[in-house]
Amino acid sequence: MKALDTNILVRLLVADDAVQAKKNRQLLKKIENNKDELFITVLVVIELIWVLESVYSIARKDIIDAIDDMLQMPIFKFEQQTTLHAFTNMALTNNIDLSDLLISISAKLLKCQTTLTFDKKASKFEYFELL
Repeated sequence: MKALDTNILVRLLVADDAVQAKKNRQLLKKIENNKDELFITVLVVIELIWVLESVYSIARKDIIDAIDDMLQMPIFKFEQQTTLHAFTNMALTNNIDLSDLLISISAKLLKCQTTLTFDKKASKFEYFELL
């Protein structure tokens, strides 16, 4: 199995480079035909969120939908898949920063009591504690 870097997923979702978009389609078709999988780490998902928000100004709901769609694709295997499912569900019901939300859910599901932060806005979410 091979892992994907963030830029591959960005090109897949925004298709802003025709050459790279074509390479992505070819890769996905090959992986699908071989019944193989591509691995996506949680770090890549956090960076993907940041890039889509900061560089491309993609709407929150569209980012959540894109991640949720990728979670349904059998060619992708995600690190902490349960965490990512919880993240996409919770992201629809609050307005906490997406990266902060994913960080806090990941910590909570790994049995941490809370996530300490200096971020006053994030600390309003139940999984954070203001230091």
